[in-house]
Amino acid sequence: KVPHITLITLHGVTDATVKLNNGGFEDLVIAINPQIPEDNKIVDNIKGMVQEASAYLFGATQKRFYFKTVKVIIPSTWKTKADYQRVTRESYDKAEVIVAAPYLKHGDDPYTLQYGGCGEPGRYIHLTPNFLTNDKLLDAYGPRGRVLVHEWAHLRWGVFDEYNDDAPFYSPGGNSMPEATRCPATFKGSYVVLLADGTTRPCKVEPKTQLYESGCQFIPEKNQNTPTSIMYVQSIPSVTQFCDKSNHNTKATNMQNKMCNYRSTWDVITTSPDFAKSTPQRAPPPSPTITLLQKQERVLCLVLDVSGSMGSSNRIGRLKQAAEIFVLQIIEAGSWVGVVTFNDAATVQTHLRQISDDSVRKTLAGFLPTSAGGGTKICSGVRSAFQVFLKKYPNTRGCEIVLLTDGEDNQVNSCFTEVRNSGSIIHTIALGPKAEKELEMLADMTGGLKFAATDSLNSNGLIDAFSGISSGSGDLSQQSIQLESKTQQVAAKKWMYGTVSIDKTVGKDTFFVITWSASTTPPEMFLDDPKGKKYRTKDFITDKTNLRTARLQISGIAEAGDWRYSLQNQNTAQTMTITVTSRARSATVPPVHVMPLIKRTHKFPDPLVIHAEVSQGFLPVTGAKVIATIEADNGAAVDLELLDNGAGADIIKDDGIYSRYFTSFKVNGRHNLKVRVQGQGKTGRRIRRQSQAFFAPGFVNNGVINMNPPKPEVRDDDIEVDVGNFSRVASGGSFVMSGVPPGSSKKDVFPPCRITDLEIKPLGDYQFLLSWTAPGNDYDEGKAERYEIKMSEDPSALIDAAFQTATSVNTAGLKMEVAGVKQSFQYNAENLKKSNGTSIYFAIRAIDGSNNVGEASNIARAVVLVPILELLFSIICGNKISTLSMAIWRRTNSQKKRCKFT
Repeated sequence: KVPHITLITLHGVTDATVKLNNGGFEDLVIAINPQIPEDNKIVDNIKGMVQEASAYLFGATQKRFYFKTVKVIIPSTWKTKADYQRVTRESYDKAEVIVAAPYLKHGDDPYTLQYGGCGEPGRYIHLTPNFLTNDKLLDAYGPRGRVLVHEWAHLRWGVFDEYNDDAPFYSPGGNSMPEATRCPATFKGSYVVLLADGTTRPCKVEPKTQLYESGCQFIPEKNQNTPTSIMYVQSIPSVTQFCDKSNHNTKATNMQNKMCNYRSTWDVITTSPDFAKSTPQRAPPPSPTITLLQKQERVLCLVLDVSGSMGSSNRIGRLKQAAEIFVLQIIEAGSWVGVVTFNDAATVQTHLRQISDDSVRKTLAGFLPTSAGGGTKICSGVRSAFQVFLKKYPNTRGCEIVLLTDGEDNQVNSCFTEVRNSGSIIHTIALGPKAEKELEMLADMTGGLKFAATDSLNSNGLIDAFSGISSGSGDLSQQSIQLESKTQQVAAKKWMYGTVSIDKTVGKDTFFVITWSASTTPPEMFLDDPKGKKYRTKDFITDKTNLRTARLQISGIAEAGDWRYSLQNQNTAQTMTITVTSRARSATVPPVHVMPLIKRTHKFPDPLVIHAEVSQGFLPVTGAKVIATIEADNGAAVDLELLDNGAGADIIKDDGIYSRYFTSFKVNGRHNLKVRVQGQGKTGRRIRRQSQAFFAPGFVNNGVINMNPPKPEVRDDDIEVDVGNFSRVASGGSFVMSGVPPGSSKKDVFPPCRITDLEIKPLGDYQFLLSWTAPGNDYDEGKAERYEIKMSEDPSALIDAAFQTATSVNTAGLKMEVAGVKQSFQYNAENLKKSNGTSIYFAIRAIDGSNNVGEASNIARAVVLVPILELLFSIICGNKISTLSMAIWRRTNSQKKRCKFT
């Protein structure tokens, strides 16, 4: 199998749904959010955008790439049409491009969600309905096809923008005027300040920064004599190429230079796997084939293992508990659900039943297994599920199977061809350490989710797995959200305490579920809502077929605030768990949502990077405490706090994506991931996404400045909302670890992580303040041993192997700090004799006590700013500063003597 580029999807990396075939990108999915009202113009303009983008991409990549086949998912809420085909394995959650309301109330910036480093794919492109239908926006963004190519380069090839709203200007060095952050530097335009009456005036230079004043804008000329660059201003007619090494602007203070160490966008693209297996096409590409798909009702069959091994470790009892939660609480109303069990042979427990009310849910729960015996024939269960589907539908396309097994079956590959051709999606749950090793292949070939649960009674993994199986429809208002999942060993007559925060975005269909492992006597249960209403053991319902589970459904909408529970174990010591689920309080207010992001397969000693996106709608949620729990198949678990600090594995601070390296691997095999999030009080959120298409404020036409209507301003209450305390738990699914040697924990093989936030601030008089976030001994854990800081006038001298031979900076007195601490170092470059405006580049790397050397950091640029009197003196002396004269100058203290000396 030829590997494809990997894309992060729902909770892991799978082979990208988009395939590259002879230069043509196939199966690109564009999904329209179910909340968007029906508008045929959206679909028509998507078609036009794709057609235009394909031709533009073909030219921009020197005839290598184009869009060959594209699928557009139409919401199920829209009217059905004859040309709409049924969705099979495509979904909104996995789409490369989503069409949804803006992430701010006022704003239509197309953007790409990027969370990885240079060259790493992003997660999705977000376009708004207004962007697709309002032709007035074409003046500012340019043709929609060009915008799609700009964003596609972010998503597919991991390049970054060549402009920077946060640092719009830079000093080019020498005695030159400031320049706009752009690529190439020869891009022409005017620097103006827009006045209240609509007129403009030239910008002024701030003496302290030698940059243009606040409010200054660079207005590009409409007619340029350069074909670059698409990652700067895609809207200019002459722009048809990416910046390459011949015209890349290494002095620009943009994200492309910061994230890619001053490499051009074209250089990054040409080193991608796509480029390695492509050649220029001899003929123009065909027009893209665009297929319209529509999501139908959800159809799902539980395929559950009841073989003899399910009788050990109370697996069959735990299966009953977890699957019951799925049927009673998780699966969406209106779905069709069937149940199949299998051992040596399969049995259809019930054909498809539509969940129209709670009575149907209870009926389905009655078909869940309670006993085990026999062998394991996985394919018999899968084939029976297909028959369940075919009894109601003409084919199995788009249907889902939730397949749980704990046993080995060397015949599982006998149905691979049928599964691959079925069009169905199979989600797999591997229970225990001996579950079939090829099980996950069924999920891989169908685009399903993968979970693993251990036999450890200290884990709630099986319930978490069933709770994580959502429809992927994009309609969060209909999806069950897990608020709590806690497990604790409790001795007889001892207590289990806790607090669950139900915030203002959830509260509908709220369930509290308590389970216990040994006794047939339920614990005493005490639950108080935020207003003091008390729920007690008598309020919980215990099913006669499931004696170790008690369930409480809160009627109506649960009160927002902190719910406190106390559970007292009555008899023998046992494991107790609590699981809390809810749904969105309102269809118009998106709930706070957590999505773990991991790589599905991993090989030691490469570190695993764990991400968790915390958002409300498309707004990042910041300031939360995020804990990831990684559990091996032997039950050993490790907690790791994820951070949103823009350091280490986290590339952008306060973007709502919390990240961390994980290196504490002890064994090979399956591991599962769970993420717990706790937010407190008012939640701050960013105004602007990174990696978005350039909004041109105006253009210069034949010397006349024509301004575009400005972007709507965002109010403070649009970007910071008090949702109250909130709790979330999300399963990140399973991943497989390999290559871990015996005794690996005793040998230090991990270097400090790469520093990604090195910054430099000039202090004047040849002094610079360097600052960064400290790395650890093992990536971002612990404390490194020492630093190396290098400097050069050429940024390429600080990259890779060249770093070692660059000029060293004396780091005497620089102390080491533990990972995550912000550090600074003042460098006195008095002996550095450079003319005013000279660019000096710095980089840093850390080394641990075992001499494991971390990668060189991002390269930070400083501009030598000669003190103003010194600069005047140099001008008087013909731009040559005599060392002796300067020594005399500095020793002359009084202003009177200085004037006389001058």
